[in-house]
Amino acid sequence: MSVLIRRYKGHNGIMQEERIDDEDRIERYRRLFDKDDVKKLETGAKVFIEKDEWQLLP
Repeated sequence: MSVLIRRYKGHNGIMQEERIDDEDRIERYRRLFDKDDVKKLETGAKVFIEKDEWQLLP
């Protein structure tokens, strides 16, 4: 089961982490990325969109 990790800075300025393990939600988030970013995610690399850091772990 894959886990999508999202790291972002919250309203209070502290870095927060969200772990998404629901396959349906992961698929919905994948639609936000362009093709190159999806390829990077599938290799386990970190992808940055605006200020959020995303990483897909197998």
